[in-house]
Amino acid sequence: MDALTDRQKDVLRFIARTTHERGFPPTIREIGEEFSIRSTNGVNDHLKALERKGYLSRGEQKSRSLVPTPSGRMLLGLGASRSSDRMLSVPVVGRVAAGAPLLADQNLEDMVRVDGALLPSGVDGNELFALRIKGDSMTGDGILDGDLVFVRRQSAARRGDIIVALIENEATCKRYYPEGNRIRLQPSNPRLEPIFVTPEDHREMAILGVVVGVFRKVGARA
Repeated sequence: MDALTDRQKDVLRFIARTTHERGFPPTIREIGEEFSIRSTNGVNDHLKALERKGYLSRGEQKSRSLVPTPSGRMLLGLGASRSSDRMLSVPVVGRVAAGAPLLADQNLEDMVRVDGALLPSGVDGNELFALRIKGDSMTGDGILDGDLVFVRRQSAARRGDIIVALIENEATCKRYYPEGNRIRLQPSNPRLEPIFVTPEDHREMAILGVVVGVFRKVGARA
């Protein structure tokens, strides 16, 4: 695997740090501002080199799908801990704002404890957050109004994954379908229409993470 220049390594470290701090990666413009690179082409040259050398992957939404690969994380000294067989404290996010740290104190409404054994194997507890569902758009997947979904923070997803996405300043839970130059966010309630995000909309969309579990508090019966 080709070695990185000092600047390429700095860019990779900035992407990883920003993603960890606020839950989604920086935009090309933010990378340019951080390193005083005036043109988007200059930033893209570094990103293409990182991708070519195997340290970065990029998804359909180029500006918001910058993900260090396992080799990239190893280069930066970032490891992943296993979450099974231990209790995890998961922050519950009450508010999400574009450009703001996802897990900033002012965004958190609670902490919940969950047994790591109940989550998929390999889920890193440090990468989890929880979001309370509002509405009935995902009832077909057994996700109801008021449920907490446990979300693994990541900025890319596979086709059909249930994701939490940020569109402008609104977080939404939907199934993810990239379709050419547009993204379809599909509810599982047949009464509701999908959300489409296209370049013509000039709306910025960020994948905040993939849903890995659901928690429902069952009230006591009289």
